[in-house]
Amino acid sequence: MTSPAQASDFTRALDALCATHLGGAMTDYTRLSGGASQESYRFACGGEVFVLRRPPGGVAKAGGSSALSMTDEARALKQVHGAGVWVPEVVHICTPDDGLGMGYIMRFIEGQTIARKILRDDEFAAIRPQLAAQCGTMLARLHALNSDEMTGLPRSDAAGELNKYTEILRAHAHPHPVFELAIKWLSDNLPAARADALVHGDFRMGNLMVQPQAGVVAILDWELAHIGDPMEDLGWPCVPSWRFGQHQNPVGGFGQREDFYAAYEAAGGTIDRAAVRFWEILGTLKWGIMCTMMATAFTSGADRTVERAAIGRRASETEIDLLRMLEGQD
Repeated sequence: MTSPAQASDFTRALDALCATHLGGAMTDYTRLSGGASQESYRFACGGEVFVLRRPPGGVAKAGGSSALSMTDEARALKQVHGAGVWVPEVVHICTPDDGLGMGYIMRFIEGQTIARKILRDDEFAAIRPQLAAQCGTMLARLHALNSDEMTGLPRSDAAGELNKYTEILRAHAHPHPVFELAIKWLSDNLPAARADALVHGDFRMGNLMVQPQAGVVAILDWELAHIGDPMEDLGWPCVPSWRFGQHQNPVGGFGQREDFYAAYEAAGGTIDRAAVRFWEILGTLKWGIMCTMMATAFTSGADRTVERAAIGRRASETEIDLLRMLEGQD
């Protein structure tokens, strides 16, 4: 819980940043909900609305995280925006003199990110059939960018991702025979190396800003961006857990693969369907192992929140998904 004194220090620092860099005094601010790993604040100044994104308290956790630093994330976002991909526009990267810790300021984009609302509310009914094609087009544009110009981003290929999560599973010592079966299948079916691309790394419902009339208007949360196999971004939104119960629509719970793929190819992308399937299965395994990490955080006492316990229990769902997928089912 933030104390009144801390809150006052925060608002004073944000107000000073507005006056110095954004053209006027701050007129309003509020903490945004959502985002498990980062803080977001919406605020207004100079007749515009902005968002501050930063790690909790403005201080990055030490060690163990594969996420980009706030500075590298902001720089990547600026490059992507400058190339015409639909992402928030970064207007300021925080410095120590700002008194807000690590973070950056971007222009606010109106829209909805909550999957339940986008997939079920009537106001999104007309646009839902178009979302898969929109996502395919956006990814093709993203993957066409020159990855050699992207600085500060890690590289991660299929073998590297598989090895990383295998090591995490073994370190946590959870007995999951289905995960071991999936690891064996993935090891035997590694896709051939392909040209590197800028990969978002978490392209799925929840990280897409959607408007009822326009559809997808921005790709959010770039903390897992890296250089790697572009097929990773096509496989991840089709992981069963990211369909949010709408399993008849394998792309994010809203669309069909063929619409997704056709739009990607029409926008200049090339698809290796076997590689995309590999990434769907690896993505399902990764999420299952992430669930075991949540369970460990809860049982060890490191984080005794109900959220950690609830997500930890979902590892069993991914085991069912993996068995179905390894048998060739959707």
